[in-house]
This record gives sequence, C-alpha cells and structure tokens, in this order.
Amino acid sequence: MAERRILPRRVERVVNEALDRQAAVGLIGPRQVGKTTLAWRIAESRNAVYLDLESSADRIKLGDPNLFLGEYEDRLVVLDEIHRAPELFRDLRGLIDRGRRRGRRHGRFLILGSASIDLLRQSGESLAGRIEYVELGPVDVLEIAGEAPPQNSLWLRGGLPDSLLAASDAQSLALRQSFVRTCLHRDVFDLTGRRVPAETLERLWTMLAHGQGTVLNASKLAASLAVSAPTVSTWVDLLVDLMLVRRLPPVRANVAKRLVKSPRVYIRDSGLVHALLGIADYNALAGHPVTGASWEGFVVENLLGAAPQGTRAGFYRARSGAEIDLVLELPGEERWAIEIKRALAPRPSRGLHHAREDLKPRRTYIVGGGTERYPVASGVEVIGLAELSGLLADRRCSGHLIST
Repeated sequence: MAERRILPRRVERVVNEALDRQAAVGLIGPRQVGKTTLAWRIAESRNAVYLDLESSADRIKLGDPNLFLGEYEDRLVVLDEIHRAPELFRDLRGLIDRGRRRGRRHGRFLILGSASIDLLRQSGESLAGRIEYVELGPVDVLEIAGEAPPQNSLWLRGGLPDSLLAASDAQSLALRQSFVRTCLHRDVFDLTGRRVPAETLERLWTMLAHGQGTVLNASKLAASLAVSAPTVSTWVDLLVDLMLVRRLPPVRANVAKRLVKSPRVYIRDSGLVHALLGIADYNALAGHPVTGASWEGFVVENLLGAAPQGTRAGFYRARSGAEIDLVLELPGEERWAIEIKRALAPRPSRGLHHAREDLKPRRTYIVGGGTERYPVASGVEVIGLAELSGLLADRRCSGHLIST
C-alpha cells in the first residue's frame, strides 16, 4: 500500500507557539481538514498522550478524569473529538489550576473539535483565561507551493486533504459526496444535538452552492423549501457554526448612498460547492454557470486564511453600482480593496472605481486567474492569488488565535 502523503500545514507553528505559552489549546475546524493528522505530528514531537474520545476504550480511561489525567501532569495530553465528552471541561479547569500551583503553566492539553460551537460554547465559560483557540481550515494555496497539486486542482477538489490528494478526480468527487452525506446524516446531530431533516438540509446546501456568493435571501430560500424564513436562517446559522458556510457582512460607509445590508453567503470549501453541483472535473467546471462565483469564494477563503489575526472582512455594494468583492480591514486600520475576476488579464470595473472613491482604501488589488503582478490603473494592481496570500501571511503575527 502506498504511503499516505501529508501536506505541511502552516498552522502547526501557530499551535506549537500557543502550547508554549498557554495551558490549553483548542484546535478547531470542520471535519476532515486534517486536525487529527496535525495533532499526531505535534503529539509525537512532544511525547504526548493521545486519547480519541470516539473510542469507547479511551472514554473508559477517563471514567475518573482527575485520577487518569493526574498521572500525566508532566506531559501534553491530546483530547480528540472533545464534543463526545463535554463534561470533561470542568475537570480540565481543576487540573490546569492545580498544575499552575505546581509550576506547570503551559502545554497541558491540546483539545480538538470539529466545529467552533463545540469549543467556543462548551469550554468558553469553564476554561476562560486558560485556553487559546487556533483555527485549521482546508489546505490553501500557500500550503501547496512546491507540491504536486496545482492551484486549479485545489480549486476543483477543494482543500480537504483526502479529496485533494485522491488518485483521480472521480475518486475525489466520491469522497466529497460521502462527506456531504456523513455530515448531513450524522454530524449535524452529533455536533449540535439538533435533528434537522437531512434531505431538506441537503437541498438548502445545494441551493446555497447554486447561489454561491450571492446576498442571503432567507424568504426566497424558505419558499423553495416550504419552510419559514426563520427556519432557513436557523439552518444557515447551523452550517456557519459547523464552519461549512461563511457569512460575509456588508461594509458600512459614511456615504449618501443606499447600501446592501444583507450578508453574502459562501460555502467555504470550493470542492464541496462542486460536489453539491455534480461538477466532476476541470472541463465541467470551466463551462459551468457557477465558475465565476466559485472562483470568488475560493479566493475569499484563501485570502482570509492568510490574513493577520484581527482582520475584519466584508464586501461593499451600493445600489448605484459601486462594488468591491472583498474589503479587508487589517490591524492598524489599514484598508485593502480586492476585486476578484477569473480572467487572466482582468480590468477594473467602473463599480470598483466608484467604490474606491467611497472607501478610500490604502491598497487596491484585482485577483485574476494568472500569476503576473502589474499596475492596471492608478492605485490598482493585478496580482495572482498565491502572491497576494503571501503578502497577507507576511503580515500575520501569530495566526488565528482567540484567547478566552
């Protein structure tokens, strides 16, 4: 059997730095993005104890958490699938405080959860001041630099490692379609306790894929699904909590114009967009009506994954036609405006020029499908996705960390 390839993840350094200064670190992210693989790498380098809470044998070991974990006060303990045993958080607080009194102030626990709600809601109160969170997203363009998967393969297949590194496009598509079924039929309830009709939720998810990057219209979606608008909003909230969907808010501006006030909605992994729409290969993607919107979502996710901690993101759109696809408010109140086009030689739109007059960004970029960088208008540069991601990564101080 061929050895499984493991792509290097930039966030590994962030996790190790967090472990060196905090008692507990929560590694959060959607299913199958590589959290367990990354945790194993860190565990091996730190001689850690690894417990998988989906394993009944490991859950039995924690029948008396204070007794078992107390034996490993001098070692890192990795707790995978923590949502399976949320009651552990109360015990972890006591163990951390006892360790601090004995001089062990950092590197006690690495906690893995498959969605933001698992950790931020369950552990936020009990581990306040004792934990930092690090988000691991799908593989991005900076992580495939020098590797075999080219950028277009990453766009087509998405950033779930197994899908990206599959032996064929057909195998990749099958893996992603299986992911969708598993998520809808098992994970939604396991991770949230909510029973949502799987077929209806899949229809909603598919409708969001068809409308990738459009302004959320809960009433229109509700009419198609024969449910209420509040129900649709609740289900979208659920997909956001599971880190599968992103709501990109509108940017407010002090201008005398009517602005769009509803968020845009993106399925965060481009490979899942294509799986939901049955797009099997690059040829099918290139000719599909969703191509432009899919590329836009792909660019948005890559740039936000590379952006510095504390970056605020949104879009700008006025009824008059002024529009910017992505507005980044970087730490220090520096504003970047980014227009996204699939063309190899994109040109700035009239709407972009009008929006720049409203927002007055410090930098303006157009991300196209090529790799060259060159000025295209006064104050506007065309740039490749990987290069712009690199510029943002260079400004990142310590990754996506949230202390609580």
